[in-house]
Amino acid sequence: MGYFFDINKIRNDFPILTPPTGGVYFDNACATLKPESVISAIENYYREYPACAGRSSHRLGEIVDQKVEGTRKIIADFINAEPKEIIFTRNTTEGINLIARGLEFQKGDAVIISDKEHNSNLIPWQILKEEKEIELKIVPSKEDNTFDIEAFKKLIEPKVKLVSIVFTSNLDGVSNPIKEITKISHQNDSLFLIDGAQAIGHQKIDVRDLDCDFFAFSGHKMLGPSGMGAVYIKKKSAEKLRPLIVGGGTVEDSTYESHKLLEAPLKFEAGLQDYAGIIGFGEAVKYLKNVGFENIKSQEQKLNRIISEGFKDLPQIKIIGPANSELRSGIINFYHQKMASHEISLLLDKTYNIMTRSGRHCVHSWYNSRNINDSVRASVYFYNTESEAEYFVESIRKIIKLA
Repeated sequence: MGYFFDINKIRNDFPILTPPTGGVYFDNACATLKPESVISAIENYYREYPACAGRSSHRLGEIVDQKVEGTRKIIADFINAEPKEIIFTRNTTEGINLIARGLEFQKGDAVIISDKEHNSNLIPWQILKEEKEIELKIVPSKEDNTFDIEAFKKLIEPKVKLVSIVFTSNLDGVSNPIKEITKISHQNDSLFLIDGAQAIGHQKIDVRDLDCDFFAFSGHKMLGPSGMGAVYIKKKSAEKLRPLIVGGGTVEDSTYESHKLLEAPLKFEAGLQDYAGIIGFGEAVKYLKNVGFENIKSQEQKLNRIISEGFKDLPQIKIIGPANSELRSGIINFYHQKMASHEISLLLDKTYNIMTRSGRHCVHSWYNSRNINDSVRASVYFYNTESEAEYFVESIRKIIKLA
């Protein structure tokens, strides 16, 4: 359940939120802030045991071994997987590319994605379409931007080798009916990959219950360090998957003519790893478990409701996604019919000390298909406050008077 939700205690855990640095940070869908426990864990690696894992037979190496494999178990338990099913990556993007390059696609195979995919879950398949002549099928969203399960059913067919769908969209915060998509995919003997980057820090993930084959996610969206992520690969799928990168740490033995790869997860983790990042990642998971997903969901919905309600009498502001704020988790993505989104975002930062993101949010395809130039995305997290949400609405009201 996590400890009693005390927003002031929580904010004290994040150095960047401590005055005078402060400011209102509403760019959590891009990267979340880091608590002191994560920062300290990273520093401790460099100060106390800055050695290699899996290579060195000395006391410092043994400490790193224990820390790394301990984190692998922490993350595995966090999503109800086995430690050997957790592969460390730099981020979700690398995890998706690992799957895209690791599977043996043939000419005529098909991949299904949705029309709201991040470039990380679009471009790899477009490249395979060019290189291997696979077919890329795209599920169109409903009018309110939610997933159209009936449209998906019409696209699924025997030649679909893989379905790759985002769990929670970074465009509008909407979560897709993943379990239903998984069931339909497996009934068709299609593998199922989930882009879980925007979901795993906001709701409980159980890969056994979801029954997915692959689940990719990033540490920087769940209180962890940047350049650190992981991908869950179901045990039976790992045996057939080729590594994306090979070399040091991936082989059991080699000669000048041949080599023998290690088993998963090591065969997928080439070269010296980001040990500090891995250890910090483990601390981030511990912190999230302590806060509790019920508290996270409740706080996000409360803040989204305040902002969405505050925008209702502003006809110039158009929110992307469903009108119901509870369906958009902690994301309020909007655009002004006359004012440029970059201008709004800059004014928020320079005049009101509010940090948001403006642009196309790595979902250029969605914006281009709807002739929308760009938008301002405000994304809240559990350490944000009601007063910050109210201040944000007031600031937007002042800004749009300039239009």
